[in-house]
Amino acid sequence: MNTIIYMVRHAEAPYNEGTERTRGLTTKGKGDVEKVTEILKEEGIDVIVSSPYNRAILSIEGLAQNLGLDIETFEDLRERDFAKVNIENLMSVISEKFYDFDYSLPGGESNSECQDRSISVIKNILKEHSGKKIAIGTHGLVMTLMMNYFDSSYGLDFLNQLKKPDIYRLSFENLELKEVIRLWNGDF
Repeated sequence: MNTIIYMVRHAEAPYNEGTERTRGLTTKGKGDVEKVTEILKEEGIDVIVSSPYNRAILSIEGLAQNLGLDIETFEDLRERDFAKVNIENLMSVISEKFYDFDYSLPGGESNSECQDRSISVIKNILKEHSGKKIAIGTHGLVMTLMMNYFDSSYGLDFLNQLKKPDIYRLSFENLELKEVIRLWNGDF
């Protein structure tokens, strides 16, 4: 029996230092949320879960309202914690250290720690909602790390080509990833 997970990377959000949990969406991001809803509203989604970060929730909120579903948040689906690093240095740190899964900035977490906590949630979702369709509001790096756990070909190149928003449909048999299809097309 196949279980389908729709990974929905959040829409465009303004970057404001210190507002990781609460920042919302840009005007463009809000418009793209309507497109996310249009793409997913006929997919037969049964369950909607999200990172607790506002931008992830806002990116799937229209879908939840359209389908009459609640959004269940999981703290362990949050984005990787980098501690204190300025935005200019963030992408270079990610690029230089992506494949060193145990590397972390002082006070932050490693890719390995982020992957372990998020995969624990995904495994529970796959077991609890076996045979269903689940949409997940997520972030670029944690999404890449979750997909990488099931298929190591999802790495830095995949992360670097992601859009805001982006949507991937993952088909599982039990805990085995069988197929990945990108549903987002920025030319809407």
